[in-house]
Amino acid sequence: MSNSIYTNKGLTLIEVLIALFLTSVGVLALLSLQPSAWNLTGRSDRLGRAGGMLHQELEANEVLLMNPNYPNPCIATNPLVTTRNVNASGQSTPQPGDLTFGVQTTIRDNVTNWSVRVWVTWPGNANGISETRTVIRQEPFRF
Repeated sequence: MSNSIYTNKGLTLIEVLIALFLTSVGVLALLSLQPSAWNLTGRSDRLGRAGGMLHQELEANEVLLMNPNYPNPCIATNPLVTTRNVNASGQSTPQPGDLTFGVQTTIRDNVTNWSVRVWVTWPGNANGISETRTVIRQEPFRF
């Protein structure tokens, strides 16, 4: 056996440079995905808030129309269309960085029932989301 002062243990400079290059390519690939992730998160947040407002508006109108004591809202005009702006913060005045949603509610009297359509829009999405429900009066909801 010969005692050599040179051994094949450890990494060479070329191996270290290749490892650094591959690591930097991976990190740059992850960083390039960051802006699209922020964009998708913002879109998801706006859609979720709009969905909550849509659901709340539909439920409120449904409860009122199901009550036999509640007067017919479409006596003066059929359909009854109301439009209002709702701040994402829930406050009556916009807060810094607040987003304003447009909520349009259309109630149509169909003689035996009502159709309630709620349409929610926000800046950057003029189409928004909407849903329609058919509501009939129900005696157990008298209050």
